[in-house]
Amino acid sequence: MKKIIAWVGKVSLALFVGSIVLVALLSVFPVYFTPLMGIRTAEQAILKDKSLAFKKDWEPIENISPHLYLAVVAAEDQKFLTHSGFDWEAIEKAFEGNKTGKQLRGGSTISNQAAKNVFLWPGRNFIRKGIEAYFTVLIEFLWGKERILEVYLNVIEMGDGIYGAEAAAQYYFKKPASKLTRQEAALIAAVLPNPIRWRPDKPTAYIKKRQAWILRNMRNLGEVKFEE
Repeated sequence: MKKIIAWVGKVSLALFVGSIVLVALLSVFPVYFTPLMGIRTAEQAILKDKSLAFKKDWEPIENISPHLYLAVVAAEDQKFLTHSGFDWEAIEKAFEGNKTGKQLRGGSTISNQAAKNVFLWPGRNFIRKGIEAYFTVLIEFLWGKERILEVYLNVIEMGDGIYGAEAAAQYYFKKPASKLTRQEAALIAAVLPNPIRWRPDKPTAYIKKRQAWILRNMRNLGEVKFEE
């Protein structure tokens, strides 16, 4: 039993140290592949009615239109610059809504989603959420807000086999991400809850309504300012 406990302790320590090293490395190096990308690619290979598609380009945040990261913050996490990775008010509302059976979105922040997209697999069980919380704390501490948003915008799923702002801008609007207009940025942000179902270049009435809501939020927020 002592040997088992010692072995578990060593493995846990190795995983702990390894996770810190990995997060530290990714504070500098681009993220070119994630678990979700692997899962989606495997699904494409298995399903006969799907063709293999993988579109992704890494671009530093300086090469991404400020309209896009303002639109994403306006749509997904308006407290992004002020919270420490967790929006406790939104989490409480989601918890209360779940108890009453209401269909509400969870309290997930951009930091939570960045941690999930880069390091984890899709899912909603408590173990995965706990690991997500751990990685959220790490990236908030080691990356900071600008890097978190930069990574998020480069790895997020934006269509079937389309990942990141640059690939989405090129595929849907035939232009680089740096040239996206406010309206185009708001359309991309509008489809993020389900980018497989919706397309920003072919917006439904619902997506146009979300676009208008996001544009209002963008005007209210003004701009996204990172600390020097």
